[in-house]
Amino acid sequence: MFSRLPPGARSRLRDIRRRIMAFQARHLGFTTTLETGEGANPARNRIFVARRYLHGSGIEVGALHNPLPVPRGAVVRYIDRMSASDLRRQYPELAHESLTDPDVIDDGEKLASIGDASVDFVIANHFIEHCEDPIGALIHFMRVTRPGGVVYIAVPDKRHTFDRSRPLTTVEHLVTDHTRGPEQSRRAHFVEFAGTMKNLVGDPEYEKIIHLLQDPDFLQSTNYSIHYHVWDHHAFLAFLSQVRDLFEIPYDIDFALRNGVETIAILRHH
Repeated sequence: MFSRLPPGARSRLRDIRRRIMAFQARHLGFTTTLETGEGANPARNRIFVARRYLHGSGIEVGALHNPLPVPRGAVVRYIDRMSASDLRRQYPELAHESLTDPDVIDDGEKLASIGDASVDFVIANHFIEHCEDPIGALIHFMRVTRPGGVVYIAVPDKRHTFDRSRPLTTVEHLVTDHTRGPEQSRRAHFVEFAGTMKNLVGDPEYEKIIHLLQDPDFLQSTNYSIHYHVWDHHAFLAFLSQVRDLFEIPYDIDFALRNGVETIAILRHH
């Protein structure tokens, strides 16, 4: 019915819908609204979700050049596996970006320097696909989060990235990597990732390093952070649900959103 309306009427209805959402948002204490579908603003949606769920003190893992804006009053410490200068050497494609200088140098998958139940939230945006053991990462995210706290996680939808030709990572594969150790499949991941890079020749963002990214041995020897695993929206939510039940990880999926080229999920520690 909506699609049959003349363009002017559709535009007016969209405007009315935004006004209603804005009114509701003001009464909830927000200054922006969540938008989906045509005309959605993924960056603004990220901020809306952050304002709804992030309170107190927490950590962000792997922020690089795109730390999540958090609501007023929330305090964030930044964690990465290298200093900003070392990260800049590893990611020459980010030469013109401002990188977040980490407060703590640590393995974001294990968070060994972060105490149990010591933070109100963990932010991990476009990070878990870089984890060799995503199940272990989720377990440690929950370990450091206080009961009632949240993990704010976003993952790219492979259909909208250079990973689009790769097969979806299965839960069975991830369980094997977690229980037997990711070393057994590491080289296969590098070979698969290197194969996708061949499709990027001519892309100015990667042109300078494309010859290196096509070499699995170079990737492995330099510990370059690749996309080990890939999901689309439905596969990622299925992964979160299935591994939670399989390993009794103490979270509920409070919220999920297909946000443009990514999926955002809020996992609440119970």
